[in-house]
Amino acid sequence: MKHWPLSLLSLLLLSTRVEAGIIDGVSIDLGKSASTNCDLTLIRVGVQKNWQKQWFKEGAWHVGGYWDLSLGYWDNQSAEKTNSGILDIGLTPTFRLEQNDPSAVSPYLEAAVGVHFLSHSSVSAHREFGSSFQFGDHVGAGIRFGRNHAYDLSYRFQHLSNAGIKAPNQGINYNQVRFGVHF
Repeated sequence: MKHWPLSLLSLLLLSTRVEAGIIDGVSIDLGKSASTNCDLTLIRVGVQKNWQKQWFKEGAWHVGGYWDLSLGYWDNQSAEKTNSGILDIGLTPTFRLEQNDPSAVSPYLEAAVGVHFLSHSSVSAHREFGSSFQFGDHVGAGIRFGRNHAYDLSYRFQHLSNAGIKAPNQGINYNQVRFGVHF
């Protein structure tokens, strides 16, 4: 049962109506916790919908964006763990600085703040989140490549915390690699 997220991704890809324009892409994120007092591995699948809007389109770059709906699992190998893993559902509006006229390999930068709902509010006796409701922000850099720039590879640094809504608010950080396919 440890590999259920991959099964979920397969089911998600098979059940999505791409031809109807409901989504513009799918992604998978792999990450490792970068916080003390925890040992977590993250796997997350997502679907994206582009905003079809561009801002500051002057010169060679513009700011665009997309909605990112995700489902993740945090495999918990922490000492003194309070559970074996956490389910994570997120919705994140993401802003992306990208080229107006993409080259064969097109770099980009992105930043986002969204909301996440967790199945548990702690991973160990020494890493507690105060509530299941969390804000998730990230910064990242990546490249689009391939035919019609269909492929996307990026690095992200993500922080999740409840922004002080409820104590304790120890939060967590992740280093992530993301691969996506755009339609």
